[in-house]
Amino acid sequence: MNELRFVHLGFGADAVEYEEAWQEQRRVHADRFADEISDTCLLLEHPPVYTAGRRTEVSERPLDGTPVVDVDRGGKITWHGPGQLVGYPILKLPRPVDVVAHVRRLEEALILTCAEFGLGTTRVEGRSGVWVLGDPVEQRSLLGGLSFDFDPRLEDEEFDPRLNGPDYAPSNAGQRREDRKLAAIGIRVAKGVTMHGFALNCDPDNTWFDRIVPCGIRDAGVASLSGELGRKVSVEEVVPVVEKHLRGVLEAAEPKPRAV
Repeated sequence: MNELRFVHLGFGADAVEYEEAWQEQRRVHADRFADEISDTCLLLEHPPVYTAGRRTEVSERPLDGTPVVDVDRGGKITWHGPGQLVGYPILKLPRPVDVVAHVRRLEEALILTCAEFGLGTTRVEGRSGVWVLGDPVEQRSLLGGLSFDFDPRLEDEEFDPRLNGPDYAPSNAGQRREDRKLAAIGIRVAKGVTMHGFALNCDPDNTWFDRIVPCGIRDAGVASLSGELGRKVSVEEVVPVVEKHLRGVLEAAEPKPRAV
């Protein structure tokens, strides 16, 4: 793969509105398809916004009518906002693109990033992104300290975590010692060039996730580097580490077309 360049669109007080960043993605995508630029990764923060991928269901959206931006990436609904590092790697890959292999490379770079901060993370089969694993179900406890050996989210098809308070809020997954997603990944490929990408929770207010069913997953929650490490880990601190590992993984990769 050719040299990967990074473009910082805006952080903190200069956070970039989602629609503005989406338009910039389209512009960079067109330039990359035309070979006018090299592979490019846009890095930024967004003001608070919910975005919904193509597979998002009505039952996963905010109950209070909070606006949601429907986008053309894969995956379901998620939140972006302050304290979260968002990356949009716009890469030209051999066609037909092996989307799974691309996602695995992004996961690897983020796993290496977390490891550099002293946090062990992993993949979960069937669920994209980067995860902190919880305890077995029988060893977990509710926030009040009571143990339980079943999870109503798995047993009750009508269970809705948005209506069941802090005991089942995604932001409290760490207290319940259950699996929790630290970084979400959702991409789109058009004309052999990737769009969208990843969102790594550095130091966000994760209660924003409690209004939705994050990524459509009802039996797990969300995490952040700060929450897991017990100290503030800012986006500013994480940016150079993410850049290093994205460059290391992506520039060393030799992407192959998807087998057909």
